[in-house]
Amino acid sequence: MVRSMARPRGVLTLMAITSLVTVWLCQLPQLNIYSSSNTDITRGPIVQRHLDLSLPDAPFIGWPLERVCWETTWTPSLVFVCDNNSGGIGNIRNYMLTCLRYAIDAGATGLVMPRIRIRSEKDLSDITAENYQPFTYFFDEPHLRQSLQSSCPQITIYDTTSDVPNAPVPFKAEEVTPKNLGRRGGCDRRDHNKHTGLFASAFANHLRSTAAEFNLPHPPSPDHPRIFRLTWGVQFEWPVFRDGPEFASTFGGLLRFRPDILALGRKIVGHMRRHARQFDADSHSGRFVGYHLRTENDALDFWPNYANQSKTYLTMSQQMGYDMKAGYLATGNETEARKFFKDSTVLHGMRVTTKRLLLQDHNDDLAALEKLTWDQQALVDFVVLLQSDFFLGVSPSSFSMNVALKRHLQAEGLHTRPWRIGGEGDGRSWLMGKYHQFWEDWLFMYETMWP
Repeated sequence: MVRSMARPRGVLTLMAITSLVTVWLCQLPQLNIYSSSNTDITRGPIVQRHLDLSLPDAPFIGWPLERVCWETTWTPSLVFVCDNNSGGIGNIRNYMLTCLRYAIDAGATGLVMPRIRIRSEKDLSDITAENYQPFTYFFDEPHLRQSLQSSCPQITIYDTTSDVPNAPVPFKAEEVTPKNLGRRGGCDRRDHNKHTGLFASAFANHLRSTAAEFNLPHPPSPDHPRIFRLTWGVQFEWPVFRDGPEFASTFGGLLRFRPDILALGRKIVGHMRRHARQFDADSHSGRFVGYHLRTENDALDFWPNYANQSKTYLTMSQQMGYDMKAGYLATGNETEARKFFKDSTVLHGMRVTTKRLLLQDHNDDLAALEKLTWDQQALVDFVVLLQSDFFLGVSPSSFSMNVALKRHLQAEGLHTRPWRIGGEGDGRSWLMGKYHQFWEDWLFMYETMWP
């Protein structure tokens, strides 16, 4: 006689529950962190991973920006104005890029083509005059339009504020200070924005609360757009590595110098290499050191003076073992340029020159240079210094920092790691300066400057 084996009631109940849970789980959306919705940071043509991003005319790689824009929640009829800038190329460039990054996080679907506030020609330290020039004063406008359209098509670029549909007349933008939308606690006022991860939601709340407070239609619409201008001084706020090294290393490529300035800079690099070959019989490459002497009358009092900068530059050139006998000097101070020529020749046997001296036998190019303003000529220096074989600058000059950080992209490209603040440089550049106090020595700028 065969006896049947009866299953205990508890086992049957457990099996039934397990079956029901299995069926329910199968109906849930699939969660897969490796799905196609997660962008591979190595995507794009392999050649892009080996481009020299330190070059002034390096191609713009747009997929990191495209990824950020794809992840953004957009607000129709929200427009940003990014013209509250001032200073030299380092400050103005970083202001525009930081403003645009805030605009993207806010979900702005409109951007007014940025203008450039120029300094007084009579007093270089007067950088707050209300004199504006168009974007093309420094930059390549078609390049920005094409790059932004292809990588972030959600944003419409308007030529002027009057081109924004139904903009208020007379025009007045709403001003906002991004750091004020987060609770900063005991942070130093100069510190960068520690709340960028919450900025999108904080700005959305700001839109709602100000609409209620001032009886404005909400959400914005084509008939009732909301137009915002960031307050002055936000240029060093956004931690550039927040979106990954590939974004940090490419975002600045949106702002390419205008073509005639790039062309003039390339010519001067060629003249500089020929100049260098005269003093280095063992090398046919025309290697040269680039120096940025920051002693113009708009330099701040606590920055290193001429004696500090010149002595350190020339000493470092020898101590670090560079055998280059030619140097290119970028400075707006002609008097101290002549002192530097003498010191470098007498004390170190180097032959240092400038863009103007290199163009003495090239009348058309010299005339083109002399038509440029003081700040526009600094762009030419920027182009040449990027292509020097070694660069020596001064911290906390935003010009020197920007040159060094852009050059830093050469070795690792898309995967460039942050600059090591206060060290011996990266083998291509070195910046003298004070590195003891994070805020007083302006070290926060390194974390917030787009290469």
